[in-house]
Amino acid sequence: MIGFIVLVVAFLAIAPRFLFGIRDLSHLDSTPYPVRQQPPSEGLNEVLAQIRELHQTVKPLKGKAKLKALRHFMDHLNDDLEITAEVRPQSQPAGEWVLAPGADTKRRILYIHGGGWLVGSPRSHRAITERLAQKTGAAVFSLDYRLMPEHRFMDGVEDCREAYRWLLDNGPNGPEPASFMVVAGDSAGGSHTLALIAWLRDQGLRQADAAIALAPSTDLTLTAPSNRNNLATDALLGPMAGPMGKVPRWLSWWLTLLAFRVSPTNPAASPLRGNLANLPPTLIHATDQEMLLDNARRYATAARNAGSPVELHIWPGLVHVWQMFRQQLPEAEEAFEDIRQFLEQVESN
Repeated sequence: MIGFIVLVVAFLAIAPRFLFGIRDLSHLDSTPYPVRQQPPSEGLNEVLAQIRELHQTVKPLKGKAKLKALRHFMDHLNDDLEITAEVRPQSQPAGEWVLAPGADTKRRILYIHGGGWLVGSPRSHRAITERLAQKTGAAVFSLDYRLMPEHRFMDGVEDCREAYRWLLDNGPNGPEPASFMVVAGDSAGGSHTLALIAWLRDQGLRQADAAIALAPSTDLTLTAPSNRNNLATDALLGPMAGPMGKVPRWLSWWLTLLAFRVSPTNPAASPLRGNLANLPPTLIHATDQEMLLDNARRYATAARNAGSPVELHIWPGLVHVWQMFRQQLPEAEEAFEDIRQFLEQVESN
């Protein structure tokens, strides 16, 4: 019996590399990317205290109770944020328009929120979407895509695809062709963003004029060094992912297949492992403290090697998707200004 169990475990450990086609991408780790030379602002201590409170609240919870608490925290993260832009709910596709005064409704940003495909909503990310609307003058549509575990991972992917196609021909005031299209997202939404622009290319649809990915999850195989090396420094993701850091990678691949119902190498879930040629100008933000740092580095390097224009800008000492904490962190405003300049340069070319 013990021998049989050993054989089964050995098979499960060895099989994924062949069944899932997991290629070694460590050659992408040698490309250096500069980190901004500036110490984190004092507001970081307030953000870290807020995050510690979150982890202390959810730590004793399990299952649905934990998921409910995480979703509540995300949705109420910025309740005290003064919103000056118009927020206009929409039912189909589900989401909300965020419109700054004088918005050019022909210039549109599809924003895909993060939250590990489990939590998050247009409400939770208004700190980002409202600032994007203000800085760019574009009409921002924040998508309320279907989340796991109530829905399949690919349901959310399809929601992103349908929303983009709809936005090509529809603005906040009704049917109107788009003159400039941007896809943007953070973390899990950043992954959806990068997967979407590759899908648009493959489908022969009108490509986005630009893409923005804030701390994207680019590879569900979790083989990038920072996925484990930065567990202790990632204040937001580290405590949640801590147990997974002790799980053998081969087991995490099977768990991913079980939870997502797609291979961890499927480009819809791991855009790094797809074809990265002929993609639009893309801007990626990351911090040197987060677990997803090398996911961003690997994607930027692979895309550049394939001839696609990608910029990766790294801030030191900050938390994952620090742009959500714009009230406490001046670095959030720096990030939004960086995005404005990037899009301005894209439109001028």
